[in-house]
Amino acid sequence: MDIYLSTAYLAPVEYYAKLISHERVFIEYSDNYIKQTYRNRCSIVAANGIMPLSIPIEKPQTSKCLTRDIRIAEHGNWRHLHWNSIVSAYNSTPFFEYYEDELHPFYEKKFNFLFDYNEQLRELICSWIGIETSHIRYTSDFKMEFAGNELDFREIIHPKKDWQSLDSNFQAEPYYQVFSAKFGFIPNQSVVDLVFNMGNESILALEKSAKI
Repeated sequence: MDIYLSTAYLAPVEYYAKLISHERVFIEYSDNYIKQTYRNRCSIVAANGIMPLSIPIEKPQTSKCLTRDIRIAEHGNWRHLHWNSIVSAYNSTPFFEYYEDELHPFYEKKFNFLFDYNEQLRELICSWIGIETSHIRYTSDFKMEFAGNELDFREIIHPKKDWQSLDSNFQAEPYYQVFSAKFGFIPNQSVVDLVFNMGNESILALEKSAKI
């Protein structure tokens, strides 16, 4: 089974469950940018609950602009704010110190394009979890029609859509969260929530969550 995904910033656990459960994964390279999606935002679990993080982008000159051409804006000191939020949320988790030195440069170095930034982050996180990436490819054109052995999740994995009703092949496997005593288990947040809390066992949680 082949699956099609959009690029995403520190994508949710559901997204990474797809990366390990399909023969081929195609990340969309030729779509028009859509606002208020995981392309430029994620959510983490902080001391006060779910915290959204959003990367500012430069406003496209036309109403339609390819996602791969979207540039990251430099206003708002967002890199500093995101990194401080991540540290505040996860510095007491069991595995944050094992990964922070590799993640921190993404919040110091300037990246011009959102797509490039997202994909380099994804490659890093796949290496942490132990996800083989040889089956992950990029589309060459925008696909509109899909065969029976293809699944289109480009706009289904979405921060404003109910994953529990739209994706029967994903059932969030509970795992330890540092704030679970306060909030209970909060499912399907950014994959960094899983990795910082579970470390090497992250892949097991993904495998149990993927029902296909």
